Amino acid sequence: MIANYIIERRSWIFLFLTQQLIILIIGYLDSSIPFTSMLYITFLTSVIFVLFFTFRYIKETKFYSKLHEWDNSLDLKEITLANSPFEKIVIEQFESQTEQLKRIATKNQLELNQEKDELMAWIHEVKTPLTAMHLMIERLEEGPLKSQIVYEWLRIHLLLDQQLHQKRASFIENDMYLETVNVKKVIYQEIKTLQSWCIQKGIGFEVNLERESALTDEKWLAFIVRQLLTNAIKYSHNSDINISSYEIDGRTVLAFTDYGRGISPQDIPRIFERGFTSTTFTDNASTGMGLYLTKKIATALMIKIEVTSNINLGTTFTLTFPKRNDFVDIMSM
Repeated sequence: MIANYIIERRSWIFLFLTQQLIILIIGYLDSSIPFTSMLYITFLTSVIFVLFFTFRYIKETKFYSKLHEWDNSLDLKEITLANSPFEKIVIEQFESQTEQLKRIATKNQLELNQEKDELMAWIHEVKTPLTAMHLMIERLEEGPLKSQIVYEWLRIHLLLDQQLHQKRASFIENDMYLETVNVKKVIYQEIKTLQSWCIQKGIGFEVNLERESALTDEKWLAFIVRQLLTNAIKYSHNSDINISSYEIDGRTVLAFTDYGRGISPQDIPRIFERGFTSTTFTDNASTGMGLYLTKKIATALMIKIEVTSNINLGTTFTLTFPKRNDFVDIMSM
């Protein structure tokens, strides 16, 4: 701050040094004036100037130091009250801009919440005809046409489900109930939902669960499993998907392994980023939101998610669930 203040007041310093130099030159050229007296005057005025400069530095930089430390939180209480007229002008402008920004932020938040509520209501409304459509599809005769219709219906259902959970994920902390969940039940329910798609692509499942329970939220776990199975089915063909569980250090570990196209090494660090699809494969149907939401929800549930993959060999996603003590530690903080 001292360096900035010296730069700001360099005109003062230059004027003072110029005056001192003129006094010394006059004392040197005019023999009628004792040069020693001129040196004394120069020294005395220099001391006065240094004291004045220090006083002004302390007084003026108090306001600007607070302004520099301000965290831009739209809270002006952290800034020291202005003393000089120019400081008051700055504060008045800040207060005006801050109030305007608060009004805009409030308006935008209200509009966003309204749009979110309208979208949630629309999704729930759409689910009713989708359910009716599914019942009508079930009455169709088995054949290629029915399989294709079921597949397209399932795509719409999964996209709506993803959109619904995307909106709900922003307040997942208020919509989470931790309990001992039957993982086997959740997995088989999701497999049943995706059964028609699996039959169409010739995909089977090999399930080997040594641990059938985990501490988590059932509905959010179902979404995570649904996203991982959807990805595995989407990028596999005529192969099995292995689902296994085991225990490590008292934690349940759940693994999903497919033998599809795999993920390139340069893409693995980015697959959980919002909107990321792939730099290796072209997939216009992918939204880049599934794994992003999966990671976001897993983090909220304290589930550690890891991935290993090789191109054209397959991919394994591993979920490591927390122990009960992990949640107790978080809640007590």
